[in-house]
Amino acid sequence: ADEFDVDWSQVKIQQADLDPKYGAQIEGGSRAIPTNYDPMRQVGAAGRLLMVGAAAEMWSVPARELATSGGIVTHAPSRRTATYASLASRAAAMPVPDAAAIKAAYKDPKDFKIIGKPIRGVDNLAIVTGKPAFSIDVSPPGMLSAIFEKCPVFGGKAVSANLDEIKALPGIKHAFIVEAAGRGNNSLASGVAIVADSWWLANDARRSLRVTWDEGPVATQSSVGYAAQARQLAGQASQPPAPTGRGTAVVGDVEAAFRAAAKIVEAEYVFPLLSHAPLEPQNATAHYTANGKLEIWSPSQIPSLANPALGAGIQPGDVTMHLVRAGGGFGRRLVSEYDVEVAKIARVVTEERTAAGLPSVPVKLLWTREDDMAHDQYRPGAFHFFKAGLDASGQLIAFRDFVASTNSVLPANEFPRGFVANFSVNSAPIAPFDIPTGAMRAPSTNGVSFVMQSFIDEVAVAAGKDPLQFRLDLLANAVPGGAAGGFNGARARGVLEEVRDMSDWNARGRLPRGTAKGVAFQFAHAGYVAYVVEVAVGANKRVTVNKAWAAVDVGRQIVNTSQSVNLVQGGLIEGMSHLMAWEITIDKGRVVQRNFGQYQPTRITQAPSSIDVRFLQTDFDPTGLGEPSLPPAIPAICNAIFAATGVRIRSLPLVGDGYGWA
Repeated sequence: ADEFDVDWSQVKIQQADLDPKYGAQIEGGSRAIPTNYDPMRQVGAAGRLLMVGAAAEMWSVPARELATSGGIVTHAPSRRTATYASLASRAAAMPVPDAAAIKAAYKDPKDFKIIGKPIRGVDNLAIVTGKPAFSIDVSPPGMLSAIFEKCPVFGGKAVSANLDEIKALPGIKHAFIVEAAGRGNNSLASGVAIVADSWWLANDARRSLRVTWDEGPVATQSSVGYAAQARQLAGQASQPPAPTGRGTAVVGDVEAAFRAAAKIVEAEYVFPLLSHAPLEPQNATAHYTANGKLEIWSPSQIPSLANPALGAGIQPGDVTMHLVRAGGGFGRRLVSEYDVEVAKIARVVTEERTAAGLPSVPVKLLWTREDDMAHDQYRPGAFHFFKAGLDASGQLIAFRDFVASTNSVLPANEFPRGFVANFSVNSAPIAPFDIPTGAMRAPSTNGVSFVMQSFIDEVAVAAGKDPLQFRLDLLANAVPGGAAGGFNGARARGVLEEVRDMSDWNARGRLPRGTAKGVAFQFAHAGYVAYVVEVAVGANKRVTVNKAWAAVDVGRQIVNTSQSVNLVQGGLIEGMSHLMAWEITIDKGRVVQRNFGQYQPTRITQAPSSIDVRFLQTDFDPTGLGEPSLPPAIPAICNAIFAATGVRIRSLPLVGDGYGWA
């Protein structure tokens, strides 16, 4: 819109259906800005050139004499104007400018009217006034509602159920067993579907449902067993990593450096499985017709025709998918087994109705909160066994991390790699582990940042150094072997120095007893974020996050300043949920936590009184911000708790050690 030179009030945004002509329609990985920023500028600039060209041709004047603004082309010498609408037909017949001409037509950033300004969300009004805006609001005519009861043990199967009794209940139209199909996360689990005139009737009937389950082998697995196995595996920590092992890294000789070290620091850190817990539980709506076609309304972050096609037993070409807004995703809806489930249920409903001489109808599947928490694609957990070596001057000379993992991404490329001469990451898998896992906001770094940045803080204290300056000193001295994964030490130093100044870090010694500041930074999804957080810890381990400061480097251009600040502030507040109370535990193959009473998110009264955000606009292409803002918030708060109390936080969530919000 900015490059096209129209006013934001003239722009109408419409959600597209899933269609190959749009390319990859994916929402995730902080890819929107790096993927679309330049292509959108190209489209806008090309359109503006075409409008100018059409006006120049119509008026027989040089294009250089024309100017654009607000969707109007103006020829100042003759005082003539033409709207883009009046020029559209002529412009459509003109050849598209070449790439060089389009690039040359780009606006100077100082002339941007929309980019870099605070722009409100296009559907804010609909949301705050309660208008239908989300997938849960989809309600085509004649729709029935469904629940789907799955085995509480992962991989379990329904053997039998009291279906006749359920079908006799008021408003119940269908009840049937669904057999498992497919493999992997986007597969169809075995269970029992109940379909009724309303969701409330279907869910009420569920209370009378009695299912005989074959729980399968996963019923022997538990969080206690995973932890015991992790500590057994820790004995392998000193073994040299296999050079081709998954997520391993070997730089220098850590064991030799440990033998020469003046001081050794060792610690075990743990972070748990997490559920995404979006406010809108998983749901989708589908209509299977008697001619073998399926229409589906889905909130998927990575929509695929193959998923509902699997459920309905048809070809992807026979599926039409409408994309609707999700009530929170955070990576959960990158997997859309609910699309598979609703497609299967819709087909069975249509077949039963057809046999009874009734027309097909749409069916909405809506999970309960308990379903959502018990059948998630969980953020993996991990056990990290650290060892660091310091020389007599307090310089870090060796760093080792051994990871016992439940499918967690390993920190092979994480800082301090590239800034310590001897660096090693090795791992061993916890197995069997048959709990489904998937991406969560800031995949890998949402847990790894806690352990790495907390242990770096611990090493700094052992060295007798200022934790922020310790990081800066490390970043100033790259070593052979180099940082990996695109990490840029200068950009990391930039956000640390900025947040130091923003927060008046060097004056932290004047804070009252029990109040302190902590620091952490993270490179994630091409962005750099550093936090300083001020925390007060009172009696009975009651914690208050007073203030937070964030310095952010995501390149040369912030596209929407309002949403960018929101993303950073929201990242910190979501990180507070990870920190304090979120944990998924497994007992006999099933999830223990079932609702927010056992999995409490941060409330508005627990949020900091201020979160000051500052963007460093550096000479790098702009990148995304959804992921980078969350990970370092967690260790920054933990490091502040240590500075306030002298107690190091090495496992999450904090409620497990008796902490709570004030």
